[in-house]
Amino acid sequence: MRGRIGLYKAAQDVEVREVVLSNKPDAMIEASAKGTVPTLVLPNADGTNTVIDESLDVMLWALHQNDPEDLLHQQDTAALPAMLALIATFDDGFKTQLNAYKCAKRYRENNVVECRQACEAYIQDLEDRLGGGNTEGGLEEGQSKRFIFGAKESLADIALLPFIRQFSKVERKWYRESPYPNLKQWLNGYLQSVMFNKVMTQYELWKPS
Repeated sequence: MRGRIGLYKAAQDVEVREVVLSNKPDAMIEASAKGTVPTLVLPNADGTNTVIDESLDVMLWALHQNDPEDLLHQQDTAALPAMLALIATFDDGFKTQLNAYKCAKRYRENNVVECRQACEAYIQDLEDRLGGGNTEGGLEEGQSKRFIFGAKESLADIALLPFIRQFSKVERKWYRESPYPNLKQWLNGYLQSVMFNKVMTQYELWKPS
């Protein structure tokens, strides 16, 4: 989802090949031994290929080609490092806690609340940022914010969106009643957007010709 969002935001024209990870095509393994999605294959002039097989790297590549909405906040030299640091916090910490939370709920383990609370430490940080409690992004303390790094959408928003969407679906009733109004408004804005509908389009499975 991350990779598709980045490509959509950067208006990059790509051929999408839908695959089933339990039955990976040989061409996918040949392109990247990791065998994970997304895998972006870029042909070079000399006949070789450049392969990008990390979702955040796909986003960065795409936005460095074309960033019409200035998601990298290029006029602020401190912005991108701050975004990447926040994204790394979620990639390195929140993702593990989220997976534990999903497993606890799926298998009806007795530590669901504990796992959820571990996730909430990260969720509260976003709630504060979206509500103006964290002043990164150039706004004054207490000023209303629409996005994670201020009034402008950024790479951080679209990179963290898939994680927060997953979090919201683990315990739907609890999430609807949770004390995170800024986060819920932010997520709903994306879920109801044209962009979300576009990137979630289902394609027919790709078959090699």
